[in-house]
Amino acid sequence: MSGAQHMQIGEVAERTGLSLRTIRYYGEVGLVEPSARSRGGFRLYTETDVDRLNLIKRMKPLEFSLDETRELLTAIDRLNASETGPDERRVLSGRLDDFEEAIVARCRTLRKQLAMAEEFAGRLREVRARNGATT
Repeated sequence: MSGAQHMQIGEVAERTGLSLRTIRYYGEVGLVEPSARSRGGFRLYTETDVDRLNLIKRMKPLEFSLDETRELLTAIDRLNASETGPDERRVLSGRLDDFEEAIVARCRTLRKQLAMAEEFAGRLREVRARNGATT
């Protein structure tokens, strides 16, 4: 285990707020593989792995599919790779632009849903207040 500081899956779960099962699942589907294994076979993760898990966690409420998540992670990995040429970088950068547009649209939808939920809660409070009900 040279170089990067390694963490066991329990610490990673604590730091990300993800369950052990979810972290293992993301490994099984190839989204975040442990960077190493201990002599005893325990999964070991780096800070980079934690960052990757947190990115996945942020994508989930925006309803990105596993395939979309994998595509974004692959694009980021390729952009970070030193051997990626300028033409591929332009294509990948364009793909990140597409993801950003999708995120902005999904955030707009979520804001509308939140506004409707807040308006609904306000109406319920009004009904309760008119009828003398308290909580």
